[in-house]
Amino acid sequence: MTNHIAALARIPDDQMADLRRKDTAKGLLHLALYICLIALTGTAIALGVPFWWALLPVHGILLTFLFTLEHECTHQTPFASPTLSDRVGHACGLVLIIPFTWFRYFHLAHHRHTNDPERDPELAHGAKPKTTLGLALHLTGLRYWRAIMSQFVTNMRGQARADYLPASALPRITREARIMGVIYTAAALSLFWTPILLWLWVVPMILGQPFLRLYLLAEHHRLPYVANMLENTRTTYTNRVIRFLAWNMPYHAEHHAAPQVPFHQLPKLNALLQADLKATADGYVDFTAEELRQLR
Repeated sequence: MTNHIAALARIPDDQMADLRRKDTAKGLLHLALYICLIALTGTAIALGVPFWWALLPVHGILLTFLFTLEHECTHQTPFASPTLSDRVGHACGLVLIIPFTWFRYFHLAHHRHTNDPERDPELAHGAKPKTTLGLALHLTGLRYWRAIMSQFVTNMRGQARADYLPASALPRITREARIMGVIYTAAALSLFWTPILLWLWVVPMILGQPFLRLYLLAEHHRLPYVANMLENTRTTYTNRVIRFLAWNMPYHAEHHAAPQVPFHQLPKLNALLQADLKATADGYVDFTAEELRQLR
């Protein structure tokens, strides 16, 4: 069985260097199109166009899937400039209530210990569903909101502690969370004058979360704890709309095998590694159907 190290070693050095090349123009174009879609749905909701309420989940999906961009920014791959990646990551974290400094350490630990039941913080942050009722509860996002809000309050109190958090990062983690707390307080106070943030942020974020939960579940669920990233991570073949929303992260085994490869190069990497992939799904409907069969 070929592991990800051997599979990547077959790729010539010059080709691998090209795959790892970041492109700020492509990143900014993708981001600009994404922001335009958010602005379009947000403006329609704010203006109260006919059936504006039907746009709430669409707007929510666009907001919650900023998670995939924040995730990419932890690797500093969406743009050639690390500073730009960090600033975009902080902005996404503010929208999502996921402090970027803390999340970078959290996510990189997930890469180091993928599917390790003892050390992968994604598993410690929330148990994966084992029953159909558990799946339904998982998709509501209630467990996620409880976990992330608890972590946010812990960060604000300066009490963030984990094996993956270096002591040198704790002051920055605390400061970032407190700054975000001030901004959220101002946002909450604005509701006394206008409900606009309720309809443009709070309600859409709640409605969009189930779609993100399902998307994320497909990445590693029911896969073994092994060192081979082509075996412990699932690539989901899906349509262009979802690949756009998720910054090509449905090519997730490829991303775990070579996290230095930016989002726009992952389709090329998939073509090179496709024969070695051990876990794939033909879309999220297919994955969900298989998940339900396994749970039953």
